[in-house]
Amino acid sequence: MSLPPLILASVSPRRRELLQQLEVEFTVVPSNAKELHEEQLTAWELSQLNACRKARPVAKHNPDALVLSADTLVYLGTRLYGKPADHADAIRMLMELQGHTHQVITGICLLHLRTHRQKIFADVTGVTFRSLTRAQIENYLSKINPLDKAGAYAIQEHGELIVEEISGSFSNVVGLPVERLQEELEKWNLR
Repeated sequence: MSLPPLILASVSPRRRELLQQLEVEFTVVPSNAKELHEEQLTAWELSQLNACRKARPVAKHNPDALVLSADTLVYLGTRLYGKPADHADAIRMLMELQGHTHQVITGICLLHLRTHRQKIFADVTGVTFRSLTRAQIENYLSKINPLDKAGAYAIQEHGELIVEEISGSFSNVVGLPVERLQEELEKWNLR
């Protein structure tokens, strides 16, 4: 692929690892944009809006680069689950999600300011949690740090303790839908 210099506008080590799987060269420039948590927006709208908000300040300082930003949200019905405020909030989230199938959506923004090109998309994965007791949830939380994870869990860290099955992209649940991203970068390259 012959892309402009690629910048990942995220400090997430999980996103960095996933992007490395695509074997593209990139640098990391964290975005200082604050994530919105607007109740009147759907998860689909909010994840893409936050991804764009993260891309813009990085692109302004790097107009010749292709900036990649992402925002991952967990939702059950119309209820959104962002990052928990504390341990008690993480327990509450997992208690509400246990025994149900919820969705994980990652909004992506690819922005090249110099050419005024932008591609915004999202990928959704269904995740079914096992029926869990509070003790099982406490055990799971003792093995991970839930405070920087949407929905208070990380499927790649002891996910087998809480997840029964997934429908869709595993990497999307981790934080970056690499299959869809690769398709979009290839399309970008062809234009």
